[in-house]
Amino acid sequence: MLGVVAGCLFGVLLGTVSGLVPGIHSNTIAGFLAGAAGPLLILFGAEGVAAAIVATMVTHTFLDAVPSTFLGVPDPDTVLAVLPAHRMCLAGHGEEAVRTSAIGSAAGFLLCLPLFALFMLFLPPLQEYIDWGIGLVILFAAGLLIVYSKTPAWALAVFAASGVLGVFSLGYSYFSFGLFGIGEVLLPLLTGLFGIPVLLASMRSSQPLPAQNFSGLSISRRDILAGGLRGAVAGAVVGWLPGFSSGTANAVLVVRRSSDFESMDARSYLVATSAANTANAVLGIAALYAIGRMRSGAMVALGAIDLPPLSLMMAAAAVAAVFAYLLTITSSRFAPLVMRLNQPLLAKIVLVFLIVMSFVFCGPFGLLVLLVAALVGMIPGLVNVPRIFCMGAIMLPVMLLTLDLIRL
Repeated sequence: MLGVVAGCLFGVLLGTVSGLVPGIHSNTIAGFLAGAAGPLLILFGAEGVAAAIVATMVTHTFLDAVPSTFLGVPDPDTVLAVLPAHRMCLAGHGEEAVRTSAIGSAAGFLLCLPLFALFMLFLPPLQEYIDWGIGLVILFAAGLLIVYSKTPAWALAVFAASGVLGVFSLGYSYFSFGLFGIGEVLLPLLTGLFGIPVLLASMRSSQPLPAQNFSGLSISRRDILAGGLRGAVAGAVVGWLPGFSSGTANAVLVVRRSSDFESMDARSYLVATSAANTANAVLGIAALYAIGRMRSGAMVALGAIDLPPLSLMMAAAAVAAVFAYLLTITSSRFAPLVMRLNQPLLAKIVLVFLIVMSFVFCGPFGLLVLLVAALVGMIPGLVNVPRIFCMGAIMLPVMLLTLDLIRL
């Protein structure tokens, strides 16, 4: 049991690092844990290593709100949360955005637990039918997003361009050979689409970010509950379905009759997307144990070792969620320090760091994807289209794959 506790705390530490440092995803840390399984098994035992993997994954879903808010840099799970969170930061409410995200993640964890039990009991017999309809669900969601946009033609163009890039990047991902083997091509792909344009804008800006003021949360408990429930359901669904990610869940959450994504309530959306992010991670555990499906790099690493009892993994996830919530709230208090930094210089440093990370993990192919993705990611700003439509980079490949139209 001591090994499990030590492994869980080690996972919280790794999840904190991956969450706070732009460009490092929990899947990257999971790959490190899998590669270092030999010595870690000696230190923590099999159950301790499993607890570390789960704790890393859950902790990351809380802490990744910090760079998304203050730097505008996403990872594959926060690409859409960047938009309202960084917008709140630009209005002087960055600390509130981080705290709101933390509450959303906590709500998502708690609210997805009943769904966890229901999914484990009732969905495995229906899995073959579920797999068949995935592509149609994505097609419907993407169609709604485009039809309800202000300029459907440009929205479709951005969605298609990013989608083609996504198909290309994922289809040739075996070329993303970095210093540690084949890397996660989503790192340069989504960094280029969503992070690089924000960083370039920060570098061009001569105005410092405004002082950050926090006087409490401006969201009601009812809105927290409603947003948390929406996010938990969306995250739970995509956590079970093959090929989906939290980014897909977040894209579905913004489907609405009003076409102006930028005008939607940022706080409610942050609660929903953060809840979806955490619920997606937790339900990935259910999919692994119930039907043997591995929905993320963390689950692949977990599936490579002897699976411990499910109750132990859920306990590790709960402990990690508590620690992660407290760490996220604490991190939000450093907003004044971040704001005193030279923002254009900081943006340049982060930009160089992301370029180096793309090369280290994905090699020259990663740099190519990063460059092309950055060019596509700047199109929405030029034609006044919300950058959400760059989610075609994920949605189109998954749709074509599940409809058996392509092979990745």
